[in-house]
Amino acid sequence: MPFRILVGSYTNEIYTVSFDPDAAKLTLESTLTVGHHPSWLTPHPTDPSLVFTGLEKDGGKAVVVRYDAEGKGTVVGEAPSGGSDPCTLLALGTELFIGNYSSGTFTVIPLTYEPPHLQASETIILQFEGTGPNKERQEASHPHQIYSHPTRAELLIPDLGADLARRFKKDASGKWVPNGEVKYQAGGGPRHVVVYNDILYTVHELTNELSAHRLPPAPEEPSHIATVSTLPLAGTSSEAASSMFAAEILLPAPNASYPTPYIYVSNREDPSPGNDTIAIFSTVDSDGGPKMVAEVRSGLKHLRGMVFGGPDDKWLIAGGVYGGGVKVFERVDGGKGLREVASLELEAPTGFLWI
Repeated sequence: MPFRILVGSYTNEIYTVSFDPDAAKLTLESTLTVGHHPSWLTPHPTDPSLVFTGLEKDGGKAVVVRYDAEGKGTVVGEAPSGGSDPCTLLALGTELFIGNYSSGTFTVIPLTYEPPHLQASETIILQFEGTGPNKERQEASHPHQIYSHPTRAELLIPDLGADLARRFKKDASGKWVPNGEVKYQAGGGPRHVVVYNDILYTVHELTNELSAHRLPPAPEEPSHIATVSTLPLAGTSSEAASSMFAAEILLPAPNASYPTPYIYVSNREDPSPGNDTIAIFSTVDSDGGPKMVAEVRSGLKHLRGMVFGGPDDKWLIAGGVYGGGVKVFERVDGGKGLREVASLELEAPTGFLWI
């Protein structure tokens, strides 16, 4: 049975594609014009037909799209994102969270049952502050992801501009409030995070590094375990490294098909033949870690986003903003490797959602 996947982009469109694993084929089913750069996609918490995206521009917008059984979308609502360049969204419980990269603002919009599904009049906007030593990229706060802790009611917001991950919890009134920080080495530019077994793994865009911290419940402070490079095992010249940027980090939960957990990190702008890499790491365990165990040349240029899906997270879909289109890889060698199984030419793919 084919899978249906939505693809956000740095165009004006969200694509709907189907992936048929039996035929090893990706097919474009339809496109929906929603506005400037609908780069990030997140599902509604309870209604599988609804999807949220953010339009990355000055005076950003959150857009609500309803998809029918054939995967065709219709815009059914929108609201101001509370800042500029909303690059990350998360719908959780009865709220939509938005991180506005350029304005350094964190927005909370209550969800409604009826269209437009966003209660814009009750929007809450928090202004973040902070800078880092990289004067071009860290001149101000730049929230880059909103991540829900998998086992406790906590939000983590990595801030590329301020070299920290902000921690939030709900207070007695149900309002999300600051609840400490994870501080990183200056200049790293934390972009995305994932938590597994109370270890926080962070990919640092500006230094191409993966860090691991123990993350006990606040107010106990996090503690650093290790930081390793995400760049290719064969070594990367300093000139090439200066133009490369780590992007996504994924850690699918272990399951019957893939009992050993691995971390998958994408590296953008690799000038080597075969283009950008997906670096695969072991997790922190009794033998230490994380350690790079393999890397895969993706054939993609500017590999920004990737997402696992299918039974037991068997498949990984990824895209190249500047070339290579969209590709699906199968996990092999127990998850220690990836094998390309299908590809499709699409313009500037950035984010994905299996529906």
